[in-house]
Amino acid sequence: MPETVARFRTAREIWAAPGSHDRLVATMRVALPMAIGVLAAFLVMAPLTASGDVSFVLDKNKVEVAKERLRIQSAQYRGQDAKGQPFVIDAGSAVQRSSAEPIVQLQDLAAGIRLSDGPARLTAPRGRYDMDKEQVRVDGPIAVEAAGGYRLDTSDAVVDLQTRRLTGTGAVTGRARQGTFSGDSMRADLESRTVTLDGNARLRIVPRGAR
Repeated sequence: MPETVARFRTAREIWAAPGSHDRLVATMRVALPMAIGVLAAFLVMAPLTASGDVSFVLDKNKVEVAKERLRIQSAQYRGQDAKGQPFVIDAGSAVQRSSAEPIVQLQDLAAGIRLSDGPARLTAPRGRYDMDKEQVRVDGPIAVEAAGGYRLDTSDAVVDLQTRRLTGTGAVTGRARQGTFSGDSMRADLESRTVTLDGNARLRIVPRGAR
């Protein structure tokens, strides 16, 4: 037993003897500063060499595509006609299907137009507003009311907001100061209050209204 302890102590003493680790310490004194310098240089240069663009590939069969570009509740559009008179289009909802198509689908639309002798109002359940042409195309009934008791009811019409003209291909009935009128189709100049009737045109004149 004493001999084993003596041998163990002798081996430990040899390992811890002065000068036994000088070569390792000398190597680390050179290698560690060099490693730190290389790491610092990498950290400094990394932001300069990194690219800001990220590229990736999408499978068109797995990516959802928006069916509608824009959907708005309680929409309003404003503009001016060729004479600088303002108009406003209000709608319960509006949908524009793509940026390449300047057509807005309108529901519960009401257009306010300022005429020379007062305002006029157009209402329809639905329509399509062409923002480039400043036209509203109505598929279905449309009603026009203006100052002085003027009223016009027709369907399947196009309203040109720039020229204040309305063209309807459906049956039309109306009321003016002179009386009532009807026809199979019509063309109307809302500014001058003139209506051209086509097909089965009828006019009932009320003398009191004419005076």
